[in-house]
Amino acid sequence: MRPSWNNYFMDIATLVASRSTCLRRQVGAVIVREKRIISTGYNGAPSGVAHCLDVGCLREELGIPSGERHELCRAVHAEQNAIIQAALHGVSTKGSTLYCTTQPCVLCAKMLINAGVEEIFFKGSYPDELAISLLNEAKVKINLLK
Repeated sequence: MRPSWNNYFMDIATLVASRSTCLRRQVGAVIVREKRIISTGYNGAPSGVAHCLDVGCLREELGIPSGERHELCRAVHAEQNAIIQAALHGVSTKGSTLYCTTQPCVLCAKMLINAGVEEIFFKGSYPDELAISLLNEAKVKINLLK
């Protein structure tokens, strides 16, 4: 028997997360429209830039807690990379659904709202209440999968 579509796409997001080069948290994201994958992303350094696996984690060295000081990180978040990949290939994300292994942070939440994502499914929590507040205000449906 086939798992539910939500579990199916979350399983794919989990597989995509395995490509992450982050030393702290491996995150994967899948953007879907009409039950078709239109883009994927994982967290890691921008193209052509050394990965944290190679040069270490500045956030870890500075003792920065999760959910704070996002600008002090080499990585592009999984959700951001999924949006960027769609843009690079000329694929609209309007009316789409995001499956992500972790709750989006506030930076990603704002990008997802402006990218026209209408619903988000995530598994892991993230310490960012403002992100949830903005998503609710923008009427983006958010769902925690267990």
